[in-house]
Amino acid sequence: MAEEPLVGILVGSASDLPVLQQAGAILERFEIPHEIHVMSTHRNPDAVDEYARTAEERGLVAIICGAGRAAHLAGSVAARTVLPVIGVPVGADQLGGADALYSTVQMPRGVPVATVGIDAAVNAALLAAQILAVREPEVRKRLHEFKESLAEGYRP
Repeated sequence: MAEEPLVGILVGSASDLPVLQQAGAILERFEIPHEIHVMSTHRNPDAVDEYARTAEERGLVAIICGAGRAAHLAGSVAARTVLPVIGVPVGADQLGGADALYSTVQMPRGVPVATVGIDAAVNAALLAAQILAVREPEVRKRLHEFKESLAEGYRP
């Protein structure tokens, strides 16, 4: 498989990084090259726009976006790329992450974001792996092994 990143992980704030690093750990387990960047759509919209618009030509296959509170990161990225975008609402002290969940899942028609549960970065990475497995037999094989380990009681 390619050494260039296939999955991009964007984090809206450094304080959310520990949640999204869980996605990175799963991608490493599946030997999927990835990159992770802290990038706020509110503080630096031009950088987010550039990242999203160039993701496909840089070889990315999917993008995971994690953000808390207003959580507009995934939608901003999805508006600028045809790649699958997976949103991870990050829990916060205020509202327990419900605000981030609603902001991520309630996208307008034509701008889809696949959204996992609050702080569910592991599931976001697994979904990205499943997307990649459509064209990568080795990833598909590792996913089969992973599913078998779940049946045996393994919990990621």
